[in-house]
Amino acid sequence: MNALPRLLGLWLALSGSALAAGGEQADPAKEAAMRALAARDAPKDVSAQDFVTKEPAKTGYCANIADAAADARFAWQKEQLAAMERQVEERIKLLEEKRAEYETWLKRRNEFLAKADESVVAVYAKMRPDAASLQLANMPDEAAAALLTKLNARTASAILSEMEPARAARLARAMTEAGSRDAAAPAAKKNQRS
Repeated sequence: MNALPRLLGLWLALSGSALAAGGEQADPAKEAAMRALAARDAPKDVSAQDFVTKEPAKTGYCANIADAAADARFAWQKEQLAAMERQVEERIKLLEEKRAEYETWLKRRNEFLAKADESVVAVYAKMRPDAASLQLANMPDEAAAALLTKLNARTASAILSEMEPARAARLARAMTEAGSRDAAAPAAKKNQRS
């Protein structure tokens, strides 16, 4: 390629000297065309743009950032997984706390029912309601409520009707709470097994 411009330059010089020596007249259009060809074929300065691939702009850009985008997507997914893991750990912690709470409650309930021994229950079942109510009035609420739950409903209601209303209400509330806990315990065990 470098030889062509030299040849053109040489040809122009010769043709110019031939014209000057008295040959044919010079054609300005031909000379302009020859100069344009010489300028086109002249060696160019190399620039950074010459080394850039001739791909469309979007394809080149996307290809250039593909690795960075994949790394960013991976980092985002890793961050999301870490956040989900923290949430799962928090929920497990809450469930463990609830399980411990239910175990504590179950232990208290079993102790509560154990206080009302069968023989004591049999004694109170045969007592007159007014005498039983006086004795239960001097017992702690928890023990009295446990005893009343072991009695049949007719006997327990007769004893409660002989007590002063405030004490009877406290004992009835304790019995109700024990009953609602009884209903919640099987559900808690069922959920624990699931």
